[in-house]
Amino acid sequence: MKRLAGTPLSVLDLAPYPRGQTIADAFRATRDLARHAERWGYRRYWIAEHHNIEGIASSATPILIGHVAGHTVTIRVGSGGVMLPNHAPLLVAEQFGTLATLYPGRIDLGLGRAPGSDQLTARALRRDSGADFAGLIEELLFYFSPAAPGQRLRAIPGAGVDVPVWILGSSLYSAQLAARLGMPYAFAGHFAPAGMLRACALYRSEFRPSAALRHPYVMAGLPVVAADTDGRAEHLATTAYQAFLGLVRGTPTQAPPPVKSMEGLWSPPEEAAVRSMLELLVVGGPERVREGLQGVIDLTQADELIIASSFYHHADRLRSYEIVAEAAASSSASRSERTSAAG
Repeated sequence: MKRLAGTPLSVLDLAPYPRGQTIADAFRATRDLARHAERWGYRRYWIAEHHNIEGIASSATPILIGHVAGHTVTIRVGSGGVMLPNHAPLLVAEQFGTLATLYPGRIDLGLGRAPGSDQLTARALRRDSGADFAGLIEELLFYFSPAAPGQRLRAIPGAGVDVPVWILGSSLYSAQLAARLGMPYAFAGHFAPAGMLRACALYRSEFRPSAALRHPYVMAGLPVVAADTDGRAEHLATTAYQAFLGLVRGTPTQAPPPVKSMEGLWSPPEEAAVRSMLELLVVGGPERVREGLQGVIDLTQADELIIASSFYHHADRLRSYEIVAEAAASSSASRSERTSAAG
């Protein structure tokens, strides 16, 4: 059975700018959180591609990845993910070939097939809604492979550059595709937990070893709101509830400050919809968070957790990620003490 102790933890960032803040504030916060995450021992810092969503500034994902990589030293930095149908595979190969050349051994490329936006924005991006996701990935991998003598079309840089490629998703299709291609798989449990267990089981059962990956590897997206006390965390979580309520209503907006109570702010059906999207949400002080993280690992048998958090104040967000890291460290220490006592 997998344990929290020893399970890698990573960060998923959408470069949020809460109500009353600016996009420049979001970029400063992203840089600051990445530096702290590196110091606290997080393995990866991934940035998600979104477009035309008020309050989220991560649209130019490769540029932000370079910004974060340039202000850190050891943490892996990548996309969680690039929405491949929005882009020409050659362009993605060139962008991430450039990043991996500038920051060797530190760049990840997570790929998704959703638009990362509404349909109007998708059309403005010239997205081909009929594009074959598997075919686009095959084309992208071709550009990353070493160029053959006389090959007329190459990614420069990109050809022959080592960029680990992940499949991201929230469906059985993405699980099957990742398994067939022998790629690591990241499930979007932080906003779409339905079907997660089926998808992960299918991925593991159908996994085909590849040159890049010999055994299946699952990373689970997990929403967390941690604070020094359970009560404080429950109060701060109302920011996430309000933000998801905006999504349910089709009116996304900048994250609002926390409120004393959600009573009167949502209807029973809206509350049910929000709680369904946040079914895996871990809210609490250090002990509750440690138990919650272990519970998700027990449920999913995930090889890695990637934490997504929605806060109004940057300081609260920092503290939440610090508590998560401390929870993993305390779990490791407790395990060592039990082992010593048994031995």
